[in-house]
Amino acid sequence: MWIPRHFPWPCFLVFVAAGPLPNVEAVSVEASGLREHVAGFFQRHCNDCHGEGADEGGFEVSSLVNDLSDEAGFDRWVHVIDRVGQGEMPPPEAETVDASDLESFIGVVHPALHGAHAKRKKTTLRRLNRLEFETTLNDLFGTVLDLERMLPEDGRSHEFNNIGDALGISSVHLQQYMAAIDRVLDAAIATTPERPPTQTVSSSYATVRDADRFLGKQWKKLDDGAVAFFGRYGYPSGMLRGTEVKPPGRYRVRVTGYAYQSDDPITIRIGGTSFKPGSEKPTYAFASLRPGKAQTVEIEAEIRERYMISIDPWGIHPGSYNLTKQGSDGYTGPGIAIQKVELVGPLMDQYPSPGHQLLFEGFERTPVPKKSKWQNEQLFEVTAGDLDSAVRRTLLRVSTRAFRRPVQPSEVDRYVTLFHTETDLGSSVEDALRASVTALLCSPDFLFFRETEGWLDDHAIATRLAYFLTRSLPDAELRATANAGKLASDPKTLLAEARRLMADPHHSRFVEDFCDAWLNLRDIEFTSPDQQLFPEYDAYLQYSMLQETRAFVAKLIQENLPVVNIVRSDFAMLNDRLAEHYRLPPVMGPDIRKVKLPNGSVRGGLLSQASVMKVSANGTNTSPVVRGVWVTDRILGLQTRPPPPGIPGVEPDIRGASTLRELLNKHRDLDSCRGCHQTIDPPGFALEVFNPIGGYRSRFRSLGQGDRVDQQIRGRRVRYKLGPDVDASGVLSDGTEFANYRDFRDALAAKPRMLATALTKKVLTFATGRDMGYSDRPLIASIVDACESDGYRVRDLLERVILSEAFRRK
Repeated sequence: MWIPRHFPWPCFLVFVAAGPLPNVEAVSVEASGLREHVAGFFQRHCNDCHGEGADEGGFEVSSLVNDLSDEAGFDRWVHVIDRVGQGEMPPPEAETVDASDLESFIGVVHPALHGAHAKRKKTTLRRLNRLEFETTLNDLFGTVLDLERMLPEDGRSHEFNNIGDALGISSVHLQQYMAAIDRVLDAAIATTPERPPTQTVSSSYATVRDADRFLGKQWKKLDDGAVAFFGRYGYPSGMLRGTEVKPPGRYRVRVTGYAYQSDDPITIRIGGTSFKPGSEKPTYAFASLRPGKAQTVEIEAEIRERYMISIDPWGIHPGSYNLTKQGSDGYTGPGIAIQKVELVGPLMDQYPSPGHQLLFEGFERTPVPKKSKWQNEQLFEVTAGDLDSAVRRTLLRVSTRAFRRPVQPSEVDRYVTLFHTETDLGSSVEDALRASVTALLCSPDFLFFRETEGWLDDHAIATRLAYFLTRSLPDAELRATANAGKLASDPKTLLAEARRLMADPHHSRFVEDFCDAWLNLRDIEFTSPDQQLFPEYDAYLQYSMLQETRAFVAKLIQENLPVVNIVRSDFAMLNDRLAEHYRLPPVMGPDIRKVKLPNGSVRGGLLSQASVMKVSANGTNTSPVVRGVWVTDRILGLQTRPPPPGIPGVEPDIRGASTLRELLNKHRDLDSCRGCHQTIDPPGFALEVFNPIGGYRSRFRSLGQGDRVDQQIRGRRVRYKLGPDVDASGVLSDGTEFANYRDFRDALAAKPRMLATALTKKVLTFATGRDMGYSDRPLIASIVDACESDGYRVRDLLERVILSEAFRRK
């Protein structure tokens, strides 16, 4: 007799957690309907609260449909079998369900749901999303362009934006695709016969225009020619005239300077700025300048056209406007002294670019003499001994790479025809070739993953593997392995290629994109924290937040650490700004590194990281409901149902007199709200110890009622007050009590299988481009089972996903 293994914490993957599927013969429910087959079970155990007009919790048995092709109705059945299988229903105070009665109920419902989901479970014809389109073209042509912003926003299924069902296409997409491709070809095709010389641009704050307006006031000129400044100002900013670059591209940036009037290193931000209204102000890097002799910090950055370098100090504040009032000459506080800034570039690994050679190999491309001295653009004449053959070879070369599979000569006939049509209409050979390549790159073979139903062939597996682990098309080594026919038939070879890609620098794209989706880091800038409530929040902290979480997830994979580290780890990835924010022992410099945490620290794991706390809060306060839903969905893999119609949300008391816990206690008295809130509220209560920017707190901040705070931040007295105490205690739905966040964290850490199951489902969804559903539960269970003996290690889970049938089959 099979009965689901009952977790003391609810898990929507109950059958996955349970291990083997029930050894029961599927009961046909086609004749009279599923609901009628289990009507007796409902009559004995459910109808008092959910039948014959009773709808406690907003659920009535009569709402269950017999048509399992109806997705909403199907989901409702899944909700029912999960709650019954987990022992949540009937409730503890009701009569216990006999084991044979439970087995009979599951024996009817489970096969029906499994079969219904399996029928419609396929990977939809999936389009490249915006990021994949950008990385593919950049890797194909050797460019580094920001194409993602040119394209319409991608649809999402839950948190992921690479799910086939959510990725439509329109005429707007095609128009923007053509514009983006044109931009890539412009950047890839050589504009001069010879390699352009590498330029060096040098500038100093001491010699820029208008320097005299600031020297002796905000800036101080030193004897060695350096200029010191002591804080960040709206005006003058750290913009350095004379560092404009043209053309855009990758540049080496050298900043020479030192920490001035300071015994400790000072962190600087190296970024870009432009006079264009509304233009972005990108951050290229944060670096550290030591006191003493001048040193040179060197970074590489992709710099856009007409952008200048901007340098700002962080962590020093002149305070109380005394610098502005008194001038810089007598100021004794710390500052940064910058002697000069140099830019070297544009840096090119090869010339002409890989894209140029991809297009023009086999052609002669000679410069055409300029017709006048005012002609700026250099034109070229493109010729070949056998023009038709040269064009065909180019299109075969491009299509083989772009389509991510071998291409038959006949497949490029239409593009060769387009080339000749263009030349017949008067286009040059180069323009006609560009038109043909643009058409090729707008074809379904490029824009979509072309996968046939059933087991995937070598090239389809190579494509899935590459886009999963590097977010781009297969590289030369992976293509060669696919051409040799070793991926589909040899798991050892497939695993070896996966490990190679996980060691590739481009694997950082996976870490960034997966974290942005899974943990919702893409919304880090969706809200701006209230500067009166959280004056310590700044751009350096936000930059460090993202670096911390991505570095942490990368470390879990690189070191193959147990999945329990997601909620509890003895280390954190820190720099100076994060250590200060978390009130941990000092860490020197802006570089993120692995740091062992003090015993008893509340830090460690994802749930205590500032990035996660920020994206699960707004700019002024936290909501236990929002954070509770985030934890149950993203970390525990529990599906939360939307609130019943007509039930209002719980709004915070902006006066700070009542906490959300107090307001939620009243909200949960409603029968229709109690069930879900028993699951989602406790994690949210535990995380109340972290404010909206991830700082630890024992009392809530308020701009209304509360106690004044005698503290200065950035040289200014804080304006917030301390309101009610934070209560981080709670009771999990299985009855486990926790007094504080540490207890809650330990309770989750005691459930490694649940954490592994939830992570596996997220990874499988991201890897295959389709949502995991009911009939995928046994496969997910098998992946988790295979990793159990080694403590559910993260890289092991990724590798088992790659070897799974779901990954290798459509």
